Amino acid sequence: MITRQGVGRATHGPVPFGRALGGLLVALPISLGLALCGTAQAETTITAVMNAPLRSLDPVTTTAYILRDYGYMVYDTLLSTDANGDIKPQMVDNWKVSPDGKTYTFTLRDGLKWHDGKPVTAADCIASIKRWAAQDKAGQIMMSLVTSMDKINDKSFSMTFGVPTDVALRALGKPGSLVPFMMPERIAETPPTQPITEAIGSGPFKFVKDQYRPGVQAVFVKNKDYVPRREPPSDLAGGHVVKVDRVRWVAMPDAMTAVNAIKSGEIDYIERTPHDLLPILEKDDQLRLIISKKQGGSPVLRLNHAQPPFNNKLVRQAAMAAIDQNEIMQAYVGNPKYYQTCGAVLGCDSKYGSTEGSKDLIKADPEKSKALLKEAGYDGAPVVLLHPMGFGNIGFTTIPIVAQELRRGGFKVDIQDMDWQTLLIRRTSKKPVAEGGWSGFTTLLTRSDIQDPVSNFSIAANGDKAWFGWPNVPEIETLRRQFASTQDEKELKSLAVRIQKLVMDDGVVLPLGEYAMVVTTRKSLKGVLDAPVPVFWNIEKTGS
Repeated sequence: MITRQGVGRATHGPVPFGRALGGLLVALPISLGLALCGTAQAETTITAVMNAPLRSLDPVTTTAYILRDYGYMVYDTLLSTDANGDIKPQMVDNWKVSPDGKTYTFTLRDGLKWHDGKPVTAADCIASIKRWAAQDKAGQIMMSLVTSMDKINDKSFSMTFGVPTDVALRALGKPGSLVPFMMPERIAETPPTQPITEAIGSGPFKFVKDQYRPGVQAVFVKNKDYVPRREPPSDLAGGHVVKVDRVRWVAMPDAMTAVNAIKSGEIDYIERTPHDLLPILEKDDQLRLIISKKQGGSPVLRLNHAQPPFNNKLVRQAAMAAIDQNEIMQAYVGNPKYYQTCGAVLGCDSKYGSTEGSKDLIKADPEKSKALLKEAGYDGAPVVLLHPMGFGNIGFTTIPIVAQELRRGGFKVDIQDMDWQTLLIRRTSKKPVAEGGWSGFTTLLTRSDIQDPVSNFSIAANGDKAWFGWPNVPEIETLRRQFASTQDEKELKSLAVRIQKLVMDDGVVLPLGEYAMVVTTRKSLKGVLDAPVPVFWNIEKTGS
């Protein structure tokens, strides 16, 4: 449980790459970076290949993980979660809770400054919370319970709720997308539907905007004015101590080129290593492979509830019956050492994880799928699946296998290839497939995003306000609100099981298995944290 005073504690929580354009994009970032850096040889620089290229600068407008990772470089959070799942202060010095459990008062710690040199204030935090909460599913539930949010002075503000609840700690301390990053008030007042373009945070790194090449490279330098917490790092909590001068993210969409680059020392870090290439890397004594369950997660199939044919519940259930998780995990991961089959929308083996209602997801039953399609009156209209090419996120590469399984189950399937940025735009469309809409896509949800029903955006079922696919199941939203305002562990687990059953029955989101991520680094990097998010504080670089 979460204590009522002081700093408080919480005991509950949460491929290959495409080959196209590989050589061109590989050659460009390295040479471009050296030219731009000038005297970079005299500085300590980490060069990393991330899960996708950075193309925008607003971590509130999308759940894309590269924006989350960018956010942790540039911004900071009021609270954070440690390795035990406890909520800890980050920008906050302390918080206090009123005796009735309805009012939380947060006081900022000393030494917080924005990258432009101005002090961080309570007004900045209130504006940032409001902008984030308008987009985030946990934030939306939190704000639905808030009766007032008030500035007390420049360093303190309060949040008052209509019922006793610890949802403020759970929501503001969550590590997954969308993360409640703090911004200056003048920036946070930008409408949440309008992307910001300034990169002014208070975090441990500063973004070098004049060296930013969207889709090619992003450069960060140590924020020498940052005052880290004194506690040792623990997941995303504790001191964010930067021990290098620069971090460069470079785009390398070709897997073998990235592997060759890290073996030769051209790069230092690969965030998501393709499982099929691990045998090559395991033999290199200059490399370190970190098997990370924290950064792993579940690829999921998201269906469009707003358009035929998946606006029909029976058709969604037919899709579930057609899925075979083991076939999908075998095709992508291969080695069972790195994956397991599991239909828990809140995570396999997690505190609130349940597999109720997910039997059809584990082993395909094509005949059941065909029978359900017949009952639904499915007319054979093509199901349009969005398939991004060029980067090796596991969620991307499951589409061909999913399509094959759906075809065996009686569906007609049309795979449409595109880059990831195009998919991010396309999936916002509610138009019919004939007018540029879509029927389904797959993506990866990390463990930090799925373990709590309040913050798991993929199970939100509030229609037009839900994640892309827009399921509308009012009972799920009622249960999520109850979860947010309940602190009894027995009741929380009961609510989680009820939510799991409803999500499965309605086909809100279909888990395709769960796997561990493998991070590859040069052994010259010391202190790499196995946190739920790839972070670059605490890392030292020695030699090459």
